[in-house]
Amino acid sequence: MKIVIAPDSFKESLTAEEACRAIEEGFKKIFSQATYAKVPMADGGEGTMEALVSARGGHIYEAETLDPLGKPIKAVYAILGDGQTAVIEMAKTSGLALVPREERNPLITTTYGTGQLIKAALDKGATNFLVTIGGSATNDGGVGMVQALGGHFYDKEGKELAFGGGELGKLVKIDLSRLDNRLSKVTITAACDVDNPLTGPRGASRTFGPQKGATPEGVELLDANLKHLAGIIKSQLGKDIEEAPGAGAAGGIGGGLMAFANAKLERGVNIVAKAANLEETIKNANLVITAEGGMDFQTRFGKTPYGVAQVAKKYNLPVIALVGTIGKEAETLYEHGFDAIFSIVPGAVSLEEALKDGFKNLANCSENVARLIKATGGLKID
Repeated sequence: MKIVIAPDSFKESLTAEEACRAIEEGFKKIFSQATYAKVPMADGGEGTMEALVSARGGHIYEAETLDPLGKPIKAVYAILGDGQTAVIEMAKTSGLALVPREERNPLITTTYGTGQLIKAALDKGATNFLVTIGGSATNDGGVGMVQALGGHFYDKEGKELAFGGGELGKLVKIDLSRLDNRLSKVTITAACDVDNPLTGPRGASRTFGPQKGATPEGVELLDANLKHLAGIIKSQLGKDIEEAPGAGAAGGIGGGLMAFANAKLERGVNIVAKAANLEETIKNANLVITAEGGMDFQTRFGKTPYGVAQVAKKYNLPVIALVGTIGKEAETLYEHGFDAIFSIVPGAVSLEEALKDGFKNLANCSENVARLIKATGGLKID
């Protein structure tokens, strides 16, 4: 009998591949004769590049970039097996995990490094781009990214804007005359896991700003600044992005990619599922296990476990989710394809301990779930 294991990564703890191994290790202790199909997944956030390279082959390259605080680092991007498709995972150079907690501040963080990765892939001859835009430390509407690609953003004195979402309110003029002309000859798809608009109650700043280090006052300033940016884009470029679904992804870089690179946005989990041939793998299975660091009511808006569950339910398969934290209104997910949700955390532990022991906790929880299945006779797997 066949068990499909299709998890996302556990941020700052486990990659999707490591999560696959942990779940398999736990289940095999109870169901040693089952067949296991491991499908590392992602939804446009961290780990998407690796998931796509695992599914389609290719090479990972290194480039000199700037991190969210403008410090030089080495970051990676991929050219897939077709030799033409570049995968730019913004978290590799503009990600929240790159900034120490005490230094997180979206008023000053930049997406400049993401633009540098795009330029590096252009130099490799890529003509089709997939830019995955989850896990960012930024709230600059993609302005830093465009600056790295030759665009300019001026204040009323004709000075270039400094880095960060806190600067956007000063914007008076957008100059794209020196933007890398190769961008007009390529196709860009932005993979994201949310449909938030650029501004407002569900916008980039109010929804995601606090987790990136923004104070309540900072959140209001960032939201106003993105609204100002959207107004300048509309008046000078003729593009209305403020209410576009997904424009608020990753601090507004979703909207920036639409406005400055004519990108289209797609659900990251759908892109990865197609590349990984998930449906073909699932359709003759008996059980599907998915996993992620945390799940709540927002999971159904495009997160990896939801995408996996929707494929599994096409074939009426049971779906079990293993997560670090079970959040607000997670019980609503039982109406959206999930049969059971288990937290892998064994007790009252610190966040640091939970992250450090992620593999062990996931393997132990997987074993316990397998024992429950066997004890109740819920599945005839052996």
